[in-house]
Amino acid sequence: MRVSLLAAGLAASLLTLAACKRTEPAAAPAEAAAPAPAAAATTKPTGTHDNLNAVAWVQTSVEYRAITTQTFRAAADHLDVALREKNWDALVPSERDNAATGLKPAVVMDVDETVLDNSPYQARLIRDGKEYDEISWDQWVAEKKAKPLPGVVDFAKAAAAKGVTILYISNRAVHLKEATLANLRDAGLPVADDSVFLGLGTVLEGCEQNGSEKNCRRRLAGQQYRVLMQFGDQIGDFVQVEANTRDARQALFDEYDDWFGERWWMLPNPTYGSWEPALFNNAWDQPPAARTQAKRDALDYAP
Repeated sequence: MRVSLLAAGLAASLLTLAACKRTEPAAAPAEAAAPAPAAAATTKPTGTHDNLNAVAWVQTSVEYRAITTQTFRAAADHLDVALREKNWDALVPSERDNAATGLKPAVVMDVDETVLDNSPYQARLIRDGKEYDEISWDQWVAEKKAKPLPGVVDFAKAAAAKGVTILYISNRAVHLKEATLANLRDAGLPVADDSVFLGLGTVLEGCEQNGSEKNCRRRLAGQQYRVLMQFGDQIGDFVQVEANTRDARQALFDEYDDWFGERWWMLPNPTYGSWEPALFNNAWDQPPAARTQAKRDALDYAP
């Protein structure tokens, strides 16, 4: 989703992903930070999968469609204001290395559960009694079957028609670029050129990336674009999460709460995200029962 500078950054990057946890896709996914792969079950489950209600809600409820549609419609209503105000910028000051005024306008969008719906992959895991792992995820991406979220195509096309470049900053690894861009195009989303995809593994010289955090890639985007809006399904899609704890995440929301609904647009994703490991100290090596108990302990029970 970019020009020469961003394209150069992409070309220079191919990180080893073995140690990285997902932060976007679905199943125990990445802020997009998905759970570290756990041992996959070899037989179908006899009980209820931890993700059943969440995936069923995403796939079947009109409420989910209403939320995503109204979010993109509301964002479209703010687009002209953002374009008109020359000092409008959706990057936090610490991730802006240069003045934004005079730069080409862009919108930054996360991919998974923000632009593309991966709930069929999640449903596959539920059916097979498995959890997310990188091999099955890569296979799903290669299928290029993810559909767009309700409302996103209309918004993205309207933005592109106003001269706004859509940049896709995703925690899909850079080796998944071609399949991802093909899926985006097939879904009807604007893809200016191959440089608009900044996947996990994209390098910005002098910027040290922490795991799957996107701050370096946002800084890279900011070198050539004035970012009018950001879209995501996790707080880390908008600003760096220094410590993935409940208190630290709440502090980020409190600091930037007035950016939501103007510069930042959050999409619902109950199926996975960095909010989940924050409940059990980010320790994906714990057995599933221990993780489940930690989530139960985090609940606010009625007397």
